[in-house]
Amino acid sequence: MSDPHGERPGGAVRVLLADDEEMIRHGVRLILRHAEDIDVVAEAANGAEAVELAARNPVDVALIDIRMPVLDGLAAIEQLVRLDPKPQVVMLTTFGDEENVTRALQAGASGFLLKDEGPQELISAVRAAAAGDAVLSPGVTGHVVRRMLQGGGRLGAGSADERLAALTDREREVLAMLGEGLSNLEIGRRLEIGLGTVKTHVGRILDKTGTESRVQAALLAHQAGLAG
Repeated sequence: MSDPHGERPGGAVRVLLADDEEMIRHGVRLILRHAEDIDVVAEAANGAEAVELAARNPVDVALIDIRMPVLDGLAAIEQLVRLDPKPQVVMLTTFGDEENVTRALQAGASGFLLKDEGPQELISAVRAAAAGDAVLSPGVTGHVVRRMLQGGGRLGAGSADERLAALTDREREVLAMLGEGLSNLEIGRRLEIGLGTVKTHVGRILDKTGTESRVQAALLAHQAGLAG
């Protein structure tokens, strides 16, 4: 575990990178260093180190590999989302890993990103996660959503209708847009409301439906028939 890479200006997105392959960590770190608003503040070679680092020095975003020794990425995600404050967890994956992606989203990951995505996609994903938006790699999203829905990928106790019962009409509107994959900014523009108001709605939706992330909320919208 380490914190060797210097500091960035205050207000930068603090990132934890966890991958057992040093070359992967090196490559991701080099890409993210091109963004002045992102700072890789810690690195871990396994899930246990990642949880320890995030608990000791809170981060905004944790980029987590799924297959790691000591504690794998899935177990690490379950512990990371229980931290206070909790980081937004983005799973680094490879195509064809849909089963583990599904399990990670059920555990509370904010999204997933293919390891072979381009530099700008990686930077944009970190920024989106830090802003509270979902990070869904287009190459895998459709497969994962279908797999979860076809496999009865329930996201907690109660039916979809029961979990939506406490939502206001506006919150249902926002949930439907989460199901469409819209960002907070896009939701705000469509509804002609401020970004802060969108974030408040999203937070209330997560609390009322018992979902851990906006990705889970988006899947719930599909289960409830709010999103096509």
